[in-house]
Amino acid sequence: MSPGDRCAQTKRALHQGARGYDERMFDMLVPVGDPVAFRWKKADDDGGQPMLFAEEELVDRHLGIGEYRGLEFLHVNARRLINEVPAGSHMPFRFTINAYRGCSHACAYCFARPTHEYLGLGMGEDFERKLVVKVNAVERVRAELRSPRWNGAHIAMGTNTDPYQRAEGRYHLTRGIVEALGEARNPFSILTKSTLILRDLDLLVAAASRTDVHCNLSIGTLDEDVWKATEPGTPHPRRRVEAVRRLNDAGIPTGVLVAPIIPGWSDAPEQLEEVAAACVEAGATFVTPIALHLRRGVKEHFLAFVEQHHPARHDALARRYARSAYLSPREQAVIAARLHAVVVPDRRRRSAADTFGHPASPAPAPRGAVVPATTTPAEQLPLLPPL
Repeated sequence: MSPGDRCAQTKRALHQGARGYDERMFDMLVPVGDPVAFRWKKADDDGGQPMLFAEEELVDRHLGIGEYRGLEFLHVNARRLINEVPAGSHMPFRFTINAYRGCSHACAYCFARPTHEYLGLGMGEDFERKLVVKVNAVERVRAELRSPRWNGAHIAMGTNTDPYQRAEGRYHLTRGIVEALGEARNPFSILTKSTLILRDLDLLVAAASRTDVHCNLSIGTLDEDVWKATEPGTPHPRRRVEAVRRLNDAGIPTGVLVAPIIPGWSDAPEQLEEVAAACVEAGATFVTPIALHLRRGVKEHFLAFVEQHHPARHDALARRYARSAYLSPREQAVIAARLHAVVVPDRRRRSAADTFGHPASPAPAPRGAVVPATTTPAEQLPLLPPL
């Protein structure tokens, strides 16, 4: 199949799945050469199935131009989109949807980086620039929601890579999925660092009138130097705070994960107080501090990044994470105390499952309540993929 034929096939898949699809999205993409041979293997983030994409339709490559210059989009047809979390996982949800793999946010500490190695790609620049796009995502989600085998369980989005990263601005897959879930009255939650979620406010409001919908913004700091250094592809953190306000004002329960808090870099009392106060003022339904977690692979990548670009911070971070992927319980308790100083007195403990808005969860905590930082790796794991 020629590159032009594959491009036409991709347009048909997108058109069939997403309402409001605009073929002009391909004005910013250039088809390139023959399909790329990937190495597929079991991937925890996609339910652990041995084959993620159909053999005969592995990939179609497009190079971004204009505002997408420097990115490469690898189009694939996924065999399924609603993926069950492997048995024994500590995740507080059973099912996920990930329309993209890789992430242009380019967060130096991102725990999902190793998943690119499952595809035979690198966890460094490849993760940030070679983005897998499941072009039939909306079509597949609609079909799977109609299946008599589907029981309508809660679905979490944004648990691997961001569903509202830059690629979503062109492909509109997350928008189509949100619409499909709302129409099916299927409960769901979204975790994102992007203000692009506000583009879909109309669909989120419509979905929330039919089912349980929760959103969570990740805002690790308001310190511009830290933000620019560690997550250069994300929207300004103050814009994310405003997104929290607008989502809650529209009736979508939205909390904040102050994550990750980097020891010695973004954990000073004034830094934590600033971000916590802004989130409370914006009406966040909860504020959860989460300290930096560095599992194998990510630890080596992040520390190499720090050593190259911020050498003065390297040794202290290397010592802190020399024996564990987690910050010590004592340091986590200090972080929690600093956030407690600026939130409302009612600090009722809420579980990670509540964060994702399960239908059976208890009533939300009052606006501005803060969830204490976890004190053991076992408690922190539910917000992170298993090692």
